[in-house]
Amino acid sequence: MASYQRRAHAQDQGPARRQPRTAQSKTYGTADAGMRATRAAGTGTHRPTSHKAPKRKRNGGKRPHRVLKWVLGIFFGLIGLGVLTGCAAFAYLYTTTEVPQPEKFALAEKTTVYYADGTTPIGSYAEQNRQIISCEGLPKYLGNAIVASENRTFYTDRGVDLKGIARAFWNNVTTGTRQGGSTITQQYAERYYLGETTTYVGKAREAVLALKIAQTESKDEVLCNYMNTIYLGRNSYGIQAAAKAYFNKDAKDLTLSEAAMIAGIIPSPSTWDPADDPTMAQQRFKRVLSIMQEDGYITAKEKAAAQFPTTAPVAQQNEYSGPTGYLLDMVERELVQSKAFTKEELATGGYKIVTTIDKSKQDLMQQIGDTRLADMPATLQVGGIALNPKTGAVVSVYAGSDYLTKQLNNADQALFEPGSTMKPFALLGAAQSGVNFNTLFNGNSHQHFTGISAEVNNALDNNWGYINLYQATANSVNTVFMNVNEHLTPQRTAAIAHEAGIAGEIDENSMYNVLGINALTVWDLAQGHATIANNGVKNTIHMVDRVIDANDKDLYNAPNENEKVFDANDCALVQKAMQGTTTYGTAAGTSTMLGRPIAGKSGTANDEKAASFVGYTPSMLNVWAIWNPDDNGNPQVVPAFSGYGVSSTGYPAHLFQEYMSQALQGTEVEQFPTAKDSGKIGGSDGTWGLGRGSSSSSGSTSGQQNSEADKDKSDTDSGKQQDQQSGTTTAPDQQAQELAKQCLANPSYSSECPNYPGANDPGQGDDPSADDPGSTDGPSYDVPVQPDEESPFAPGEMNSYATTE
Repeated sequence: MASYQRRAHAQDQGPARRQPRTAQSKTYGTADAGMRATRAAGTGTHRPTSHKAPKRKRNGGKRPHRVLKWVLGIFFGLIGLGVLTGCAAFAYLYTTTEVPQPEKFALAEKTTVYYADGTTPIGSYAEQNRQIISCEGLPKYLGNAIVASENRTFYTDRGVDLKGIARAFWNNVTTGTRQGGSTITQQYAERYYLGETTTYVGKAREAVLALKIAQTESKDEVLCNYMNTIYLGRNSYGIQAAAKAYFNKDAKDLTLSEAAMIAGIIPSPSTWDPADDPTMAQQRFKRVLSIMQEDGYITAKEKAAAQFPTTAPVAQQNEYSGPTGYLLDMVERELVQSKAFTKEELATGGYKIVTTIDKSKQDLMQQIGDTRLADMPATLQVGGIALNPKTGAVVSVYAGSDYLTKQLNNADQALFEPGSTMKPFALLGAAQSGVNFNTLFNGNSHQHFTGISAEVNNALDNNWGYINLYQATANSVNTVFMNVNEHLTPQRTAAIAHEAGIAGEIDENSMYNVLGINALTVWDLAQGHATIANNGVKNTIHMVDRVIDANDKDLYNAPNENEKVFDANDCALVQKAMQGTTTYGTAAGTSTMLGRPIAGKSGTANDEKAASFVGYTPSMLNVWAIWNPDDNGNPQVVPAFSGYGVSSTGYPAHLFQEYMSQALQGTEVEQFPTAKDSGKIGGSDGTWGLGRGSSSSSGSTSGQQNSEADKDKSDTDSGKQQDQQSGTTTAPDQQAQELAKQCLANPSYSSECPNYPGANDPGQGDDPSADDPGSTDGPSYDVPVQPDEESPFAPGEMNSYATTE
């Protein structure tokens, strides 16, 4: 057998270096000696001892380990540094944070409301009614009621809920909302840093203060200080002020029931005040008593004997006297309803609220609304608002004279029937339906409509003959708009008004909804018209521009949706028709007096129990309304006074002129957008009005009227005058139009003229040279100035809608 030469490890000098292997030589481990011994024994078997060769190291094999060590070193070093930094920061905050006495607590800076300039104050919330008292002598059940309501484990816990602190901190820094601690100690600490707890440092200081209070003060001290500083509603800080505000007594004299009631509303005292929400106040009252019995503070007999107490009337702050109170209340409601703030946050947050209210315009509106004419009924109520329709920013409101005397707000709470100020929404529907506004309609009284048994009439039973939608809008002709609503359907008319932003209820099943039978507020009516005035773009009207905290950080900004809900040209057509109101219609001469184009619409409620006027330029909309409630808030007829005629329709227009003539001084004269009427005469289906071909001659909108003014011609004349299949105007129609033109030029032309002197004469005419906004070419004819529409209802047909005065 061939012999093999092998290299063994030399001596005991450590592992031998392995030589490169060749075809003739192999290197083995130390097992070679055993193999040789086997051969020497002559067995002939070659079984080397099993072994595992050592792993070879690759070139650079130590580098990954070094990199990993570096990474781990840096990572744990940073963690260590962070821990050290955190410990150092905590130590610094702990040593520099003092536990203040209750009288030094910040407790809340006043939240101040400003006019639009951001520097002139309107007023402040919360009069800072507070009084620190000794807790000796207070009934034990008073503190126990508060513990039962807010922190059942107060006497046994460590005073600090670390999870609660972390949760509140996270919510505060991520959502910007204030969230207090879950224990009484934490709530107490939060009072000191109120307004700062949305910052990292502020929240950290609050947590440290809570820990320090828990370690340095006894439970009785913490509870006493808490009772002396907590906000309890009615501008009261501390239990003594609250006892005075709710029960006109000292805290030491509170009964168990009174203590339980106050303790129950602590989480939301302004909202759960029994004067505002008696149901919730009683639920909380029962909850506190049940916990007190479960936890052994009172017996079952004491609980059964406790009855919900009667609270004293809410005392109004002097800040709310006069008209200022309405503004402060409206601002508060707007912010609370937006869910951006709670009433407690506004009362205690120390914020700066900048409104959209222009002081000079507010003073002007207040002066105009407060003016009482000599023979004006004492019960007559006035409401008004002015705003920029391009942004929705309210610049002034007239809500009343004195908030402390009458809390019901005439601008956004009191209700009245808007009457024909609702007609423009149906007019917009006609434009959307492709109806050309020069389409002729039967404008006579004594007409009947689908689903209505009573006949519908115009003001003073006037018969306008054949008129188009421009004329019908300017002169507020009921029968024409009932015809429009018959085609649209009441459901569609209501939907358009809601799409425009009106939130109030509109009867979708009544044909009369186009005549404004559903009670609305001045604010709501302004919101709907503002969308049309802004060319179909809706913005939520508002009074608050922004809210900032003590560090000038923005907490809230006004809504600015710019939601396009209507076609701009459709709205321009409505604006064009409404300009007829202020030139030759129910408010003739208004545009001339103000020296600029004005779109407007007057309205009279059912049975003359309210009157209103809506008017605007492209940049300012102004609404005024009057109504006459009795002592129970039920509507009464608005009588004529101071020369203002039938139902005093003209008085709201007078208020509008008074306000706008001064509010617009020095402002640029703005033009409304040019409207293009691409609709079809008679509508796309040819059934609107008198049908196809029934347009006013030469586009004139000044009142082509037929000769049979006293007859109901809604159906018969349509057949006589139109060939609806061919869409052409017949000879009789041409004759009627010619007669109407002659009658308008000369009312004495024929005894068949609707305005023939002495025969149903609707009134005196305006300047016949006045331009007709509905005319497309040629001169226009004068249309007699009319009072607005009277009630279309027969006696007993409809009931009046009461206001909530």
